Amino acid sequence: MAEMSILNMKRESVGSVDLPDAAYDYPLKRHLLYEAVRHYLACGRAGTHKVKNRVEVSGGGKKPWRQKGTGRARSGSSRSPIWKGGGVAHGPQPRDYSYRFPKMARRKALASALSERRREDALVLVDSWELETSKTKALASLVRSGLGIEGKVLLVFDGENSNMELASRNHPQIGAIRALQLHAYDVLNFDKIVMSKAAAQQLGEVLVR
Repeated sequence: MAEMSILNMKRESVGSVDLPDAAYDYPLKRHLLYEAVRHYLACGRAGTHKVKNRVEVSGGGKKPWRQKGTGRARSGSSRSPIWKGGGVAHGPQPRDYSYRFPKMARRKALASALSERRREDALVLVDSWELETSKTKALASLVRSGLGIEGKVLLVFDGENSNMELASRNHPQIGAIRALQLHAYDVLNFDKIVMSKAAAQQLGEVLVR
């Protein structure tokens, strides 16, 4: 079992907790992390890119000149891709970039990312989140002054915490997410991960399956 100390909101140690090795002491799997990030970014693509082909552009109903006798190349439409103002040949069309990524691989990638953050001392556990308001300023004060953590920070909580979700929306360097929504991309995208004890245990139960 991986033992981690637990802090309160004043960065004082208030105990420790044993977490499963399969979730917080998992080997670094770079290929899994690569696939997890690639899958996350692919699923986030809008795929709404679109250009008009020669059928969709306006004009071109009349043959520009007669077939023979002019000395020029045979042409049937001024909307051909080789003409200025013509359609685009083989251009991008709307498509879905998402693809299936196995559930077990997602879990192993998340375990690998969390374990690496733990080995780097970038994973912090707190006993519970105490945020009475949804003000961004209050959340920033809690993280910067209370916990003394700088840089990009991701706060992970269990269940629902509307105050944290609302307070983190407008802060450029502090994010908040529910434990069961955490992805390996989120772990890699932030410098520090701060979890509540309950969130860490909840994730541990899921990742050992």
